Formats: sequence, structure tokens, C-alpha cells
Amino acid sequence: MSATFASLKYRNYRLWFASALVANIGTWMQRVAQDWVVLTLLTNNSGVAVGIVTALQFIPHIFLSAWAGLLADRVHRRKLLMITQGGMGVLGLGLGVLVLSGAAELWHVYGFATLLGVVSAIDGPVRQTFVAQLVPAARLANAVGLNSTNFNAARLIGPGVAGLLIAAVGTGWVFIINGIAFGAVIISLARMRDLHAQPIASRAKGQIREGLAYIRGRSDIVVILVVMGVVSAFGLNFQLTSAMMARVEFGRGASEYGILGSVLAIGSLAGALLAARRERPRVRLVLGAAFAFAISMGIQAVMPTYLGYLLMCIPVGFASLTMLTSANAAIQLSVAPELRGRVMSIYVMVLLGTTPLGSPVVGWIGEEFGPRYAVLIGAVATLLVAVIATVWAYRTWHVRVRARLSRSHRIPRPYLQVTYPDREPDPQKQALAA
Repeated sequence: MSATFASLKYRNYRLWFASALVANIGTWMQRVAQDWVVLTLLTNNSGVAVGIVTALQFIPHIFLSAWAGLLADRVHRRKLLMITQGGMGVLGLGLGVLVLSGAAELWHVYGFATLLGVVSAIDGPVRQTFVAQLVPAARLANAVGLNSTNFNAARLIGPGVAGLLIAAVGTGWVFIINGIAFGAVIISLARMRDLHAQPIASRAKGQIREGLAYIRGRSDIVVILVVMGVVSAFGLNFQLTSAMMARVEFGRGASEYGILGSVLAIGSLAGALLAARRERPRVRLVLGAAFAFAISMGIQAVMPTYLGYLLMCIPVGFASLTMLTSANAAIQLSVAPELRGRVMSIYVMVLLGTTPLGSPVVGWIGEEFGPRYAVLIGAVATLLVAVIATVWAYRTWHVRVRARLSRSHRIPRPYLQVTYPDREPDPQKQALAA
């Protein structure tokens, strides 16, 4: 089996991968259906309303993620996942019943989005850390990369299927299908055997503060969190910006909206497959991907036609996924296992919790000035934070970059060597070192 798919030789991971693919496809279908029903059925093309729904889905992460991370460090992770996956399935079914009965109102969608956010906030940290129990430690980076491949393969399939189903049978059945899909994850979790043991944190006072103190002492993690927080708030609003561009700017329907998400996932899937081959992603890769994301998104914002905008979804998806997967793996692989749940919960909180701050703003910009400006604000914000983080890191970590020629090939190849004057054996230095 190739290095890209090495984790799939483990039975537990194969069960997880297959069931998660089904559930992720359902989740992407629901996201498309939820935004479409708000935009077209419950409002008159209101970008603000779609932004509010997105925000309500992520607000709980701000308040619950730290506690959820501690919970993930303390409890039986498989059982907790069964509970959270079941809860999300029930919520999908409930919203589907409301829409099919014709009783759905905007406040119903707001309420379900909030409840889904609560369950997702608890699910996020344990989902992130559970992968360490499915494969040996040496395969963790590969498993994290394949998880992203899974997620984006679903994003490739889900939006297109959702668009077709919305056009054929309506949005209600999309929610019902999503609710049923979570059953696959619960069944696969029940069938897993011989999980790799991970440390369980004992009960003690100040454990959340312990996690925060650990992060404060790791400037590499702080840099990643700052960059990802800004990007998530203003750049990773594809549900909102794609819906507005398809509906308002290009005058297209549900199918074309779904296709935007699917083509975005082509680039994301390529980025995820490449990420699965990396043994240890670095902070510099996160920053480089942020630059690429900002530039490609800026070009996308000025594309004059639907086809041009559609094609630019590929580099945007590639850069965004490379950035996300590299950030996730760089943190997970450098954190002590007994602190992984708490540290990853802060990462999830920053990644998802900043969305409620940015989504309404992006929606308002799109409504007042046009959808193109909603896309452009993400590009500008990402570029600024990437520049600031790079300059700060260069000066603070005393980075030295030198051009070199590789002699390991028949034809010498140029490359950049990144070095740090201080080579003491510190976890942060190891995470950053070339």
C-alpha cells in the first residue's frame, strides 16, 4: 500500500474512514440545504440571515470547546463519540421533519443551528484526538491527512448531490438523509476492537488552565492559532460566499451552487492527499499555504464569469486544505498525549469559534457592497495576518534562509534551507526545525 494510504491497512481505521465518509457526505448535503432553504425559502436572498445561521452553529465552540477538550482527555472517547454522533443525527432528522411538514420558520433553523453547534463543540475535540487510538503513533500524521482527504472527498460529493436532490425532491429529504447517515458511524464505532491505549487525565483542579499555560509557552502554536483564527473568521466562509455568488452575482440555481462546493473540493482533495504523505508538517507550510490562499481567493473575487469563478475554486480549495491539515497535524504531533484533547480543543475553538464573529460581517458586506467584496475581504484579511505572522516569526525565532543545491540527484536541484541558531532540544524548536 502506498505511503499516502498507509493507515488504511489497520482495520479500526478502515471502519472509521468508511463510516465517516458516509456521515461527512450527509453533513455537506445538510450544509448546502440549510443555507439554500434560508436564502430562498425563508428569506429574500438575505446574506445576513445565512451569516447568522452560520454564526449560531459555531458560537457554542467559544464557550464549550475548552471544557469539551478536558472531557476528551478524561473519558472513554469511543462512547462519547457515539453519543455526539447520535445527537447530530437526531437533529438532522428533526429539521427534516419540520421542512417536509411545511412548518419550518427562520427561528426554527436558528434553533437547530445552535443545538447542532452545542453537540459539535463537544464532538470536535474527541473526534480530533480519537484518531490516535486507531493507528500506531508513527502513522498519526498520515491518519490526520487521510481524515482531511475523507472530509474533502465528502465535500466533493455532498454539495453536488444536495443540489440535485434539492431540485428533485426538495430540501427536507436532504436533512432526513443526513440524520440517517450518522448511524453508519455509530455502527462502525461499536465494531472496533483493540484500540491503541492513550493516557487518560486524572481529575484535578486547574486542568483547563494547565492547557492554556502550555499553549502560552509554545509560540509556534500561538502563531498557528492567530493565523487560523483570522482566516476562519473572514476567509473560510465558503457556504455563505458561494451561495451569494451563485444566487446574486451569477443568477444561478441550487445545482450550480452545489457544483461550486464540489469543484472547491477537487482542490481540497488534492491538498489532502498531498498532506497525507508528509511525515511532519511545519509552521512555515501553514504560513506559505495562507499566502497562496489569499492570492488565489483574491483572483477568484474578480473573476467576471461563473465558469472563471468555478475554476478558481480548485486552487482556493488546495491552498485552504493544505493550510488546515498542516495546522492540525503540526499541533497534534508536537503535543504531549495527555494534553492533546485540551490543546486541540483550543485549536477547534479558534478555528470554529471565530466564524460567528466574521460570518455576519462577511454577509453584511456581501449584501451592502456585493458578493465579490465578501470574497475579497477574506483574501485581504488572510494576506495581512500571513505577512504579520511571517515577519514576527522571522525576527523572533532568528530564522536563517539559505539557497542550496541538492547533490542527492543526478541533476542538482535548488532548495531553501531553513535553520535556527539556537538548537537546544526543545519541543517548540523540534516543531519548527527544518
